[in-house]
Amino acid sequence: MTLRIERAQLDEMREHGEQTYPHECCGALVGDLNGAGDKTVKSVVRCGNTRTDSPRNRYGIEASELIRIQRDAALAGQSIIGFYHSHPDCPAKWSATDLKEAHWTGCSYVITSVENGRASMTNSFLLVGAERGKHFEEEAIDVNDSAQAEP
Repeated sequence: MTLRIERAQLDEMREHGEQTYPHECCGALVGDLNGAGDKTVKSVVRCGNTRTDSPRNRYGIEASELIRIQRDAALAGQSIIGFYHSHPDCPAKWSATDLKEAHWTGCSYVITSVENGRASMTNSFLLVGAERGKHFEEEAIDVNDSAQAEP
């Protein structure tokens, strides 16, 4: 499985993490899923982090915001294909809390490590399995740089 994304979209997620540092940022990825299970990001939607108890290492997205994003995506013939968030001063690897709070099976969960306010590594993980046996699998990110190559 591969997550296909434009360089500008990847940069937008990474910049979001830098802007919210030292707190976690979060957002949704809207796009298309092909028959082979590959996903293509069409838009990155920033969301507000609703976690006030521990925003430095937790994130939450308001249900009404997710419903709006899902509705707008459907109107465009697309779907929510993933989510992203940052890990301030922690690796770009899912945590036990990330797994516990992930419920969108088949979606990508993209994590960017933001070290001392600067985005470093970005990784993607696919949520697979049923709720009781769910787990993350590493997912390749295919970054399209062609938009930057144009004059």
